[in-house]
Amino acid sequence: MTISLQELLILGQGRDLASERGVSCSGELPAASDPELSARAKAAREVLGKRALILGHHYQRDEVIQFADITGDSFKLAQAAAEQNEAEFIFFCGVHFMAESADILTSPHQKVILPDLAAGCSMADMATAQQVESCWKELERIGVASTTIPVTYMNSSAAIKSFTGEHGGTICTSSNAQKSLEWALSKGSKVLFLPDQHLGRNTAVLSLGISLDQCVVWNPWKPMGGLTEAQIKDATMILWRGHCSVHGRFTRDNVTEIRARIPGVQVIVHPECTHDVVTAADVIGSTEKIIQTVSNSAPGSKWAVGTELNLVARLAAQNPDKEIVFLDKTVCYCSTMNRIDLPHLVWSLESVANGHLVNHIQVDERVAHYSKLALQQMLAL
Repeated sequence: MTISLQELLILGQGRDLASERGVSCSGELPAASDPELSARAKAAREVLGKRALILGHHYQRDEVIQFADITGDSFKLAQAAAEQNEAEFIFFCGVHFMAESADILTSPHQKVILPDLAAGCSMADMATAQQVESCWKELERIGVASTTIPVTYMNSSAAIKSFTGEHGGTICTSSNAQKSLEWALSKGSKVLFLPDQHLGRNTAVLSLGISLDQCVVWNPWKPMGGLTEAQIKDATMILWRGHCSVHGRFTRDNVTEIRARIPGVQVIVHPECTHDVVTAADVIGSTEKIIQTVSNSAPGSKWAVGTELNLVARLAAQNPDKEIVFLDKTVCYCSTMNRIDLPHLVWSLESVANGHLVNHIQVDERVAHYSKLALQQMLAL
């Protein structure tokens, strides 16, 4: 049985597909390419006025970004939501963990809406609360938990942020990971870094001078993380076995190939890339740093960018005086981020404009409390 986009949206709205088939589809959403959608989005946005705030992550499609009031990375958008206190409805065009962070940081009267609940994050899903609790119990058993400080990447679920806050740790972003690790190592002798091993390793080795042999990887699918007690006790960085499905695709061969194909090209990559990729690059930086570096570079400069394709394409369009290419030969969008499309945004805007709250993201009160402690610790740094 083939299911159309309209029928997928019917399912996403909690309605029965069988009862919908065969009846008039008047009022249903057209395909994303239908120009009527843009007009409907504008109309619903005008009805909501200052009651609504649309946040768009850098990795979103252009059809969504055009309606964003604020564009940025995950934490910048969560901060923006908290600062825009007059907005009653926050439409977060990103992924689930971002909407959770916004709900944690916003006021009780504000409602955070994720246009498509299926927009998750594979990296965040690689560390569950149960797995992390089991890891911590092992660290307690061998006597190192008391000197281990958890540092959790922003790209994590609220449950993992809550664990971090409850155990005296902090949250970090790709731009402040060094500062977060320095703080953690001033409080303890070890760091449990969740959930992206590459950001943890790259920051520890390249920014703090920690050796690779002081970094071990905890595999949640193996007894005691696949490590010995001696390995854990000797380690400074206990890295969770997680990664970004987009940034993990880039290889050192990509860097070699692009340098041969485009003489004089500069390679700039995100620190979620593997260690051999970042050590082969010219510049390493967060999403915001990539944008600033490329945008502020000299006319005629050449850049191969190792991050999500929507952002790279947008950078190229905004900087026609430079040669900007994607580091990999193959197309690589963030598949979960791309679930937020114009039909879902229009549906959520129209629903709220008509008085129906949909896809409301709410974090459990206890989880939110400890998550906020960890987020506030990051802000304090």
